[in-house]
Amino acid sequence: MSGATRRSHRPVTTALTAVTLAAAATLAVQTAHAGPARAATCNGYVGLTFDDGPSGNTPNLLNALRQSGLRATMFNEGQYAAANPAQVRAQVAAGMWVGNHTYTHPHLTTLGQAQIDSEISRTQQAVSAAGGGTPQLFRPPYGETNSTVRTVAAKYGLTQIIWDVDSQDWNGAGTDAIVAAAGRLTNGQVILMHDWPANTVAAIPRIAQGLAARGLCAGRISPQTGRAVAP
Repeated sequence: MSGATRRSHRPVTTALTAVTLAAAATLAVQTAHAGPARAATCNGYVGLTFDDGPSGNTPNLLNALRQSGLRATMFNEGQYAAANPAQVRAQVAAGMWVGNHTYTHPHLTTLGQAQIDSEISRTQQAVSAAGGGTPQLFRPPYGETNSTVRTVAAKYGLTQIIWDVDSQDWNGAGTDAIVAAAGRLTNGQVILMHDWPANTVAAIPRIAQGLAARGLCAGRISPQTGRAVAP
């Protein structure tokens, strides 16, 4: 090949290299924004729920959820929403949904109707005042409920949400056990987790991987059915 011929190919090679580098850069940006691996197709949805926040651990929890590309429902206590309004706003900014978990986390079935009403109504007000919107979902502490609790919740337009799978994170479950619990979720089901355990935060990336491997995505909880559905 002559020198003239080689020179004529250099601009083409340079141009091709530039195009290749540009394409690689574009792919890198797209990959960075895509976040961690998720299910290519959502064959079903599950409801991830975290009770008892917001707390000092909420930033860690939200960071883990964001990095794993997960959305969840945060069942906040009214007393903590009132004390930590910035964290309620952070939950919403991170794409989470905010629910009502009473004001002081009492055993509701031991209370009279007026006390139940106070626990629920004050939480509605606290969450709304903190910037969390008006909750549509309600979780009774300890999952304890009766007809009076349900009637009061309905008065405030709330759908009661219990759970299908208990992660046992409140009971000292290790990270492996929490991941295994999430692995039992099936389409439409809801798992109970909490805002404060470090093991729960540590489990989140693996929970995301496990869901993606099974074609499941984290969804919202429908106020109409109480089941997980597409966001």
